[in-house]
Amino acid sequence: MTSTTSGSLALSLFLLVSLMSFLTKVEGQNLATDNVSVVEGEMATISCRVKNNDDSVIQLLNPNRQTIYFRDVRPLKDSRFQLVNFSDNELRVSLSNVSLSDEGRYVCQLYTDPPQEAYADITVLVPPGSPIIDSRDDVVSEGNETELICTASGSKPAASIRWMKGDEEMTGETTVEEMYDRMFTVTSRVRFSVTKEDDGMPVDCVVDHPAANDLLAQRNLEVLYKPEVKIVVTYPEGLTREGDNLDLTCIAGGKPHPHVINWLRVDEDVPPHAVVTGSDLYIENLNKSFNGTYRCVASNIIGEAYDDYILHVYDAPTTIPTPTSNPVNTQDSRAGEGAPPKLDHAVIGGVVAVVMFAILCALIVLGRYFARHKGTYFTHEAKGADDAADADTAIINAEGGHNNTDEKKEYYI
Repeated sequence: MTSTTSGSLALSLFLLVSLMSFLTKVEGQNLATDNVSVVEGEMATISCRVKNNDDSVIQLLNPNRQTIYFRDVRPLKDSRFQLVNFSDNELRVSLSNVSLSDEGRYVCQLYTDPPQEAYADITVLVPPGSPIIDSRDDVVSEGNETELICTASGSKPAASIRWMKGDEEMTGETTVEEMYDRMFTVTSRVRFSVTKEDDGMPVDCVVDHPAANDLLAQRNLEVLYKPEVKIVVTYPEGLTREGDNLDLTCIAGGKPHPHVINWLRVDEDVPPHAVVTGSDLYIENLNKSFNGTYRCVASNIIGEAYDDYILHVYDAPTTIPTPTSNPVNTQDSRAGEGAPPKLDHAVIGGVVAVVMFAILCALIVLGRYFARHKGTYFTHEAKGADDAADADTAIINAEGGHNNTDEKKEYYI
């Protein structure tokens, strides 16, 4: 009885030691691999890695458990599989021109006792075709709703779709349909109301997929809207006064362009001599009876719009400023531009009177001066000459007068 018990105990210890030795050995020979995602038509690489290999054999099996590589030998007759690296610690194999049929679970197997296995799942990605945008309406009127539909077909896995209107992201309604061979078609719809600011705005359908980048389709919105009207005063630049002319221009835009532009006077008739030429209104020789509101109305197939100009005619100017002729004071004159003139006609008349008085006084003084220095001498030296019968007698009478010095007199005037 004692010997039987001892034998059983020895067998149990042996089995325990053997199991621990096996577990230590298996734990020391870890087998590892990685899952692979590859785009259809490209190359996939499967790596079977062993840590602390004790010369155990490594092989790679396909999803059907067929041996692709046994060590560095390829039993499978598929030349798309090629050996990339073989060593005691790794078996690396490439698969070129991957197709959907290659998708599945591949097995890395290590011949230990019992064999170890690690699994590499190959996922084949198929990018979608170019997205397509369809529109419910090619042209939309301002304020109405439009709908855009974007389709991305033939992808694996299913793509996701985003909508962008300019820099604004919009939310669409998405449906996913599974097609043959695990392929997917995705459709997204977006609805929104449009304004005139949306005319020409690009709307993008952006497709996101792990096998493709920068996939999008774009549609530019075409929005019709009623006119926008603005009145511009071409002449005059300042206040409108009596006797002036008035020239107004009506600037109107819209889509389509306004086909009718009309001028009217609110609550009254336009002056009879006003001239309307296209978008221009011309009134000459203004007076206060023309005061009122003048309106430009533009219309297209979407609607009409208008802009108003209020005319107020002021009195004509009564004082005309006298320009200065002194070039030295030009800067001062410009600095005081707009101030009333400091000189008037009374001042100018006073200056002229003073100048004329000064000239008259000067003439009087000069006349007296010349009168005192210009003498007329009248003597009795030739007193007998007036009564002489001839020249000789006059000379004799004159000579005789020289001896009588007492009768000689001189007069000054």
